[in-house]
Amino acid sequence: MLNYAFSTVINACAHTRQEGTWISPEMIAAYCTLHELGHAHSIEVWHQDELVGGSYGIAQGKLFCGESMFSNRDNASKCALVALVTHFVRCGGQLLDCQVLNAHTASLGATEVSRERYLAALRALQDAPLAASSWQPQALSLMPIGER
Repeated sequence: MLNYAFSTVINACAHTRQEGTWISPEMIAAYCTLHELGHAHSIEVWHQDELVGGSYGIAQGKLFCGESMFSNRDNASKCALVALVTHFVRCGGQLLDCQVLNAHTASLGATEVSRERYLAALRALQDAPLAASSWQPQALSLMPIGER
């Protein structure tokens, strides 16, 4: 699902970190305001009526900056990321910034980009619009369009 439970997702991201978090109550409030303004978005993975994983981040045109993710079930955050990438690319998105290259993000296809290349992409993509409907609350599918 997309943008159905933003505040629940960001709170879950803040509270599932064992080593502490940068997601303070003030940051949660700021991101919730960005969400209300249409800039921050959540991707939720549900099992029946239970939120089991998700991610959130900031959209800037054809660039999406992922901020954090959580998983209460095996691979739920991976499902959220795959659903986000699939939806974002379908809508014309071109770059998803996952912030940190680690074993988890690399296993999903993330690669490191030089600072110069990133800044050039940021300049080119941040004002390139996606369709307004791209970030409307909706169900997301992991299946290719032709297989639905």
